Amino acid sequence: MQLEIRKLAKRYEQSWGLTPTSFDVTAGELIAIVGHNGAGKSTLLKMLANWTVPDRGTVIIDGVDLKDRTAVVRKVGFIPEVPNLFEFFSVEYNLRLFAALSQTPFLRVEEILGEFNLLPFRKSKVQALSKGLRQRVNIGRALLADPPVLLLDEPTSGLDFEMTREVYRLMGTMHGSGKTLLFTSHRPEEIRGLATRIMVLHQGRLVFDGSPLEYFRSAIHEELYAG
Repeated sequence: MQLEIRKLAKRYEQSWGLTPTSFDVTAGELIAIVGHNGAGKSTLLKMLANWTVPDRGTVIIDGVDLKDRTAVVRKVGFIPEVPNLFEFFSVEYNLRLFAALSQTPFLRVEEILGEFNLLPFRKSKVQALSKGLRQRVNIGRALLADPPVLLLDEPTSGLDFEMTREVYRLMGTMHGSGKTLLFTSHRPEEIRGLATRIMVLHQGRLVFDGSPLEYFRSAIHEELYAG
């Protein structure tokens, strides 16, 4: 198994962000994590990305314990819903900074600028970019160290139709290259079109884990989108 999650949990003041949860992920899966706001989707991804420290449980990625932060940064790329970029600095500076943090050669920055059609914007400040371009930089940053696992939190939130299609294309390309993707989404058409497996969280609990066919035939899907 590429990811082994055992009894992972996060407790906030009055409630569970995620109750003790266990599951495995095989290399090459493309998993949609579904649920209402507050269900625990972002909490789960942030713990897998080492952005949030779990209260209990373990995560093993390619044999590396999540607690080994130096190793994990090269194993997992996280694409948050709100890009974690330095807005007053240029696209190139942002990428070079994250390359340095992950001990990635700066040559990789040039490759990312080219792959994501960012060369015309390399000297542009992030704050001057459209949301679509920011998301392109956000995804490129996550791929700098060429991690085998990518986590995407609402990757098309707030994007227009054309940029949404571009994100879908990028996700398909990344998945086609053998990477494992876990993404959160509220969009049934997105889930249906991309996922090879669907997990549903409700009030911090994992209540469904199965194939898209099973999910779209289930009462859980009907309840989730009722009304």
